[in-house]
Amino acid sequence: MARSTGSWLSGPSAALPKGEDGTENLYKGERLGLPESGRGSLVGTGRRLAAFMIDWLMGGGVALLILGGDALDGRLGTIILMVWFVVGVLTVTLFSFTPGQYCVGLQVARVDAPVPVGIVRALARQVLLVFVIPALITDLDGRGMHDRATGTALVRSR
Repeated sequence: MARSTGSWLSGPSAALPKGEDGTENLYKGERLGLPESGRGSLVGTGRRLAAFMIDWLMGGGVALLILGGDALDGRLGTIILMVWFVVGVLTVTLFSFTPGQYCVGLQVARVDAPVPVGIVRALARQVLLVFVIPALITDLDGRGMHDRATGTALVRSR
């Protein structure tokens, strides 16, 4: 009984298998073959939130331009979401980063091959981000479920 309760009381890391050689991971992204720090390494929650806030505020500015400056219009939130969604899909497809991610030095990268993200993965990733919850549930590497589902990771670009 102690063994079974110890695994769930110890958190999710206790239930996961160790590496192929029996050792534990030393840093986030090691299982994915990413560097520990610097360009190409996984980013933390703070930078992710900063990039999201920049993108959302930018979407708010564009939405206010669309509505003619009427901030009390009931459609404001919906238009912000639509602008954020479209900009996210287009920029991740074309450049592998959103404007907010560019400002804080982040980039969306595929973990299975060194090729661009592509429109299908960018669209699926953005659809999952709309629901917020997949981004809040993370694995041991700190990748959200939206990144795991699309085979991507948010890494440092500089």
